[in-house]
Amino acid sequence: MLNRPTAPLRERLIDSERLMDETGCYDGITELTLRNQDPLKFETLHTKLRAYCVSAREMARRISASPGVREVGEMVVAIYTPEGDAIALSNGIMVHVHTMSRFIKWMIRNGYEDNPGIRDGDIFANNDAFIGTVQVPDVMDAMPIYHSGRLVGWAGAVCHELEAGGITPGGDVALAQERFTEGLFVCAEKVGENDELRRDYVIRCERNLRMPIYWVLDEKAKVASCIDMRESVKALIDEIGLDYWMQVSKEFIEEGRRAQLARTRQLTVPGKYRGHTFYGHVTKGKPGYQPLGDPDWLYNIPIEMEISTDGKITMDFEGTQPWGYHSMNCTPAGMDGGMFVTLTQHMNFEGLVNDGAWMATELKLPEGTWTNPDNEMVATATSWALLLPAYGVFQRLLSRSFVARGFVEEAFVGQVNSPMIEMGGTSQYGTPFGMAHFECAAAGSGALAIKDGLDTAYVGWNPESDMGNIEIWEQNMPMVYIGRSIVPNSGGAGKYRGGCSFLSTWLVNKTDHLRLVTSEHSSRVFDNGGMCGGYPAPTCQKHRAVRDTNIFELAGKGAPLAHHTGTNPHRSELELRLEGEHVTVEGPYITAPHKAGDVFTHSYNGGGGYGDVLERDPLKTAWDVENGFLTREAAEGVFGIVLDENEDGFPVADLEATKRHRAEMRARRLARAKPVPEWIAAERERVKAADFAPEVKKMYASAIRLSPRFARDFSDFWNVDARSTFGVE
Repeated sequence: MLNRPTAPLRERLIDSERLMDETGCYDGITELTLRNQDPLKFETLHTKLRAYCVSAREMARRISASPGVREVGEMVVAIYTPEGDAIALSNGIMVHVHTMSRFIKWMIRNGYEDNPGIRDGDIFANNDAFIGTVQVPDVMDAMPIYHSGRLVGWAGAVCHELEAGGITPGGDVALAQERFTEGLFVCAEKVGENDELRRDYVIRCERNLRMPIYWVLDEKAKVASCIDMRESVKALIDEIGLDYWMQVSKEFIEEGRRAQLARTRQLTVPGKYRGHTFYGHVTKGKPGYQPLGDPDWLYNIPIEMEISTDGKITMDFEGTQPWGYHSMNCTPAGMDGGMFVTLTQHMNFEGLVNDGAWMATELKLPEGTWTNPDNEMVATATSWALLLPAYGVFQRLLSRSFVARGFVEEAFVGQVNSPMIEMGGTSQYGTPFGMAHFECAAAGSGALAIKDGLDTAYVGWNPESDMGNIEIWEQNMPMVYIGRSIVPNSGGAGKYRGGCSFLSTWLVNKTDHLRLVTSEHSSRVFDNGGMCGGYPAPTCQKHRAVRDTNIFELAGKGAPLAHHTGTNPHRSELELRLEGEHVTVEGPYITAPHKAGDVFTHSYNGGGGYGDVLERDPLKTAWDVENGFLTREAAEGVFGIVLDENEDGFPVADLEATKRHRAEMRARRLARAKPVPEWIAAERERVKAADFAPEVKKMYASAIRLSPRFARDFSDFWNVDARSTFGVE
């Protein structure tokens, strides 16, 4: 056993990990001594630490000028042990709590204690995903906490920046195919001393970003929050004593690990669970996309979740695709973050939430795949594009286990993958600008097993899920809103439907150059799945624009304007009311520059449904139609619900007609149905002939080439030679 207080940091970290391996307990803590001695004091201290974090975050949000931080809450702060393990955290984007742990540990392992040195008042920053974050715009700061000359912990803060200086404007650089096009990298650098940011670092930001004001002010906000937490921790140590702090901070984490295991044992059934999702991207012929990778591609994401009898959750991604020349690769740090933010929302949402919850899990990330690239030059700018579908599967697998155990109320179809829109060019003030529009943080959620999903109120990566105020976005972008509206039928159908998304309509204002980029959603493949018979949410969002419009002329006359696309699938409201060049583009895309007077729309995704569509409540569906969440056509054609009108013209359900119509739909189902062995036999002939679209063939071939286990499982299931079928040598 090392003399812990005086040993070098790197040795302390290695020793802590060794003890975890040997005992199965964090830092070798087999007994929660302080908790057992005085549980009230133990709980009170952790409550204080969490309050410090929440208070520091709220203070920093008031300092930041970024609408992403102030409006949407794209920030989190946390307190860490000297070795870099999270003790307590605030609300916010909790995905980054363990990614920042990786950042601190990376500095320790790489000898930062000696060079460049770790001293009181130092500020370190990082946004390199291969060191410890998810993507380039996720910029994290960490400051050491010293007491009586000893390093006793770290304070850390993360903000998601709205502009990263990449090949396309905004933070999530959709067109990046290598890291060299992603923007400004800060690779675990000492960016400040004596509680102040270095002037040369600020100059680098100012000269490499389209809108450096937000990045720089967010840096100051993060430093302020870290200082606030540091001083609070030092005052707490003065109160409880240094030795007590060094022990209790470790016990907090071990208690968090045990709490996660206990919650898993309580809610789930041990065993192996398998799930699957896909992600498709279509960019062929679109301007701006580099020729390094396939323009159209399909990703296969099989997941096996194993829950042991002691409550440990293991997620295995064996059989997924190799990394590619696109912006959607992830790193182990990002995968850790996805696991952490999912656990904190769906299992460990009370008690001592910290790195202990993450330690009760294991991720198996095959080297060379998009989850764990063996080339650190690949781009990771839009990691969430694949992360979200993957962890949506994880949520559905957890929900299967909840239902199996009888906790139906806990079942949740899962998060959504919703497209972000980013803008850049010349602002309404005549200056260069680039911003990610974070109203996408309020998409529709998946359904629950007991009720509909949330409409325009949820994404997996930010539990606060606020779309922000229209007026604030208009201050920062050269456009004005002329409409926000619910997108009908955007939630997946089911006994309980998925939450619906919304659509924004904008008028370009006071600029002659505004280009738009979208990213992070599957072009033509359903990735927001359903559960227990529920349908997936629709995908393939469209960008509709009208160039050189007559909108100012219409406004001058007081004539009706187009505020949304409407519900007619054959002709949108924009076509009906606006003259000009009408353009419809399937995402992802980057547009040619727009100018003042142009109008464009952007819509977001809804969540998957739960249960059989023919079991949906007709009265609730009538309400949905009345309020624009569903169309009459969907109510009857999908849900089998016949609607009439009351004397006021509002839709009402005809219960007898609905009963007859649903009986007819069930009869048609039975007529089309095939026994499973018959269906598999027919599909096997397709598999033997590799009778698939080119993208599907490439998808299977790359998985078979990379994973012998996937090739073996595929061969055994379909009774074919997978390698010869797909031409894999």
